[in-house]
Amino acid sequence: MLQNASGYESKATDAFQEVVSDLFDGFLSAEDRVGVKPPDSEVIPPLVKWGNPDAGPYTWPVDSMGSLKIEMSVVSLPPAHAHGGLLGWATLGHETGGHDILGADKGLLRELTEVTHAALLRGGQPEWMAAYWSERIDETGADVLGLINMGPAAGIGMIGYFRGLMGAWTGVAKLRSDGPAEDPHPGDVVRAYLAAASVRRLSFAQRSRWAAAIEAEADKDAGSIRLAGHAVTAAKAKQAAAIVAKAIADTPLLALEKRSLRSIQDWHDADEAIATALRPVLAGGGTAVPANHGSVYATHVVAAAVIAAVLGEATPAALFAPMVGMLKAMHDDNPSWGPLFVGHRGDGGRHLVAVRPREGTAE
Repeated sequence: MLQNASGYESKATDAFQEVVSDLFDGFLSAEDRVGVKPPDSEVIPPLVKWGNPDAGPYTWPVDSMGSLKIEMSVVSLPPAHAHGGLLGWATLGHETGGHDILGADKGLLRELTEVTHAALLRGGQPEWMAAYWSERIDETGADVLGLINMGPAAGIGMIGYFRGLMGAWTGVAKLRSDGPAEDPHPGDVVRAYLAAASVRRLSFAQRSRWAAAIEAEADKDAGSIRLAGHAVTAAKAKQAAAIVAKAIADTPLLALEKRSLRSIQDWHDADEAIATALRPVLAGGGTAVPANHGSVYATHVVAAAVIAAVLGEATPAALFAPMVGMLKAMHDDNPSWGPLFVGHRGDGGRHLVAVRPREGTAE
């Protein structure tokens, strides 16, 4: 709130807030959430901030904000991401669509832990593998939810972002094949395999092609895979990832009134079509949302920019400013931000009775 009040990075902040609000509101959509009660701990979209640059993207979920008596999450990006780092914005599906949703429903994380562990054992995986994934359910579940919310852009964006981080940290831009026991995240390569498996479960027609592309990128970096000290073949790692993706995305959950996560939010052909239509607009430097392409949301804009960059339609630097400009325009037109302060945007919008003529034009 202080950053917003002082006007710090005001354009990028509004763009950032629009993405986070869209991701969270999508999970609360009354149309998609029929028969599921609102989250127990949070019904207001998270606030955003430009936080610790050394920590990368992160969130303080609502269940960790109790001591401050704040019933909402706070999502952070490094300050440099106000001006670049396109693939970093693809991680917002993980942070908001993932961690903040998982922390808002009591018992959801515990139930996902149990169903994932049981599914891996039923699938013939050893006990240590079932424990490895289920003990990392917070990060694992956030990965799957990010893909459910943002489509394949969340997966391919994560791979590029992790490679960038490793290049900056070690000089070698390559996913890590090792998943140490003390790391709460799964190993980079198996996270990429999980992304591919999750994309295969989505509802858009090109899911298999995108899943194969993501898996192929992971294969390029896969060395000797070791998870919590156990050697694993790539084939076994992929099998386990597929089981985990199915358990998290498609198991009916008591915490959600026997609905699955993917039944509430999914990536459909309509979403893919909108993102595809936005790509040439952004690649050409445009910031106006094209008409007649259905309901365009902030998640579509980020997905379009990421995929356009990955496919070489424009450079990440050239795509970044139009992406922020389009998101800022959407934020300015979003009734959630006033003057009515609508709780959740949905498909709401203002309809003006008349438009004031520009100065110097005929009345």
